[in-house]
Amino acid sequence: MSSAAQAEAVWRIEGARIVATLARVTGDLGLAEDLAQEALVEALEQWPQAGVPRNPGAWLTAVAKRRAIDGWRRRERLDDRYRAIAHDLSATTDADWQPIADDVLRLVLTACHPVLSRESQVALTLRVVSGLTTEEIARLLLVPVPTVQARITRAKKALAAAGVPFEAPDPAEWGERLGGALGVVYLVFTEGYAATSGTEWMRPDLAAEALRLGRILARLLPREAEALGLVALMELQASRFASRRGPDGEPVLLEDQDRARWDRAQIGRGRTALRRADDLARGRGPYALQAAIAEQHAIAPSVAATDWDAIVDLYAALGRLRPNPVVELNRAVAVAMATGPVAGLAIVDGLLADGALAGSHLLPSVRGELLARLGREAEARTAFAEAAALAANDRTRAVLMAKAASGRD
Repeated sequence: MSSAAQAEAVWRIEGARIVATLARVTGDLGLAEDLAQEALVEALEQWPQAGVPRNPGAWLTAVAKRRAIDGWRRRERLDDRYRAIAHDLSATTDADWQPIADDVLRLVLTACHPVLSRESQVALTLRVVSGLTTEEIARLLLVPVPTVQARITRAKKALAAAGVPFEAPDPAEWGERLGGALGVVYLVFTEGYAATSGTEWMRPDLAAEALRLGRILARLLPREAEALGLVALMELQASRFASRRGPDGEPVLLEDQDRARWDRAQIGRGRTALRRADDLARGRGPYALQAAIAEQHAIAPSVAATDWDAIVDLYAALGRLRPNPVVELNRAVAVAMATGPVAGLAIVDGLLADGALAGSHLLPSVRGELLARLGREAEARTAFAEAAALAANDRTRAVLMAKAASGRD
């Protein structure tokens, strides 16, 4: 492996810890990220000639600290605090450099501070926690590079303007901050699991990054049931990725998937994470309940042999905990599988009457499926055509258009 490739690999593995360490000593997340990037540039310049140091993470951190101190000296602001940092730098060696895991947690919670918009939270998290370049983030989010750069810049300015400290939040803020962090990870994963727009039905690269972030959070917060529940959900859902697309990238729905291709090791990891969440005895939250639903699919030998009654009960619990029309629509599908399409259609028609999910292809898509099962072909074709007109993803639209043309599954 070339020294440049090694530098990039080190950054991907150690980047979050390096930025977190720098943010702790400087108190400025934006400055910390800039210093870390400058250190990486220096590594790319020096390592090809000098060789990769024995502890590259410590090397990058030391270089970044030196740059910070040099900048303060140039501004003649080397006060007592900066002298302490300089002393800390001089005492740092390759042998004793151990980034504190709590610093990474602070980094995640800072990047997901509620002062930022969700779009900015996602971009900043992928940048400073995942260590992705703006070009990589742009490819993941399917937006132009300048848009990503603007979001990250705005996020840093917003944190600085709000005076957000690089520290663990007060107990009263913990739930909101952690909820925001988990929400960012969940948002990234769901977009990878089923892309809302574009030419690809799935974005496995995006889902993999979310799963990596989720594992970091669960490792840092082993007593947080919902962090474990989210990891369980992502592991179980990702276990089916190999069977969710056909040879040409076309969607393969659950009933048509080859279950022999499901990743049993990943299913095992997901079930273990869910058991760990349950062992905390705090009751299942929204992510753990969704993981339990995914578990029912994962352990069933076929669609027909799935315990649909259990899934109905889990969706009912999820709806009571976090009521929203998407949960109710999914419950309708489970009810239709458990007791028949008439019962499921009644729930869907209730959502339609309430004006729920207006502008989304989801409701007419499910309604078309249930109408087709009841033999109401003309109505099914109309519903599928409506869903196709609303779908923003090319692959999803193609599937719905084909169903509209045939009126059959």
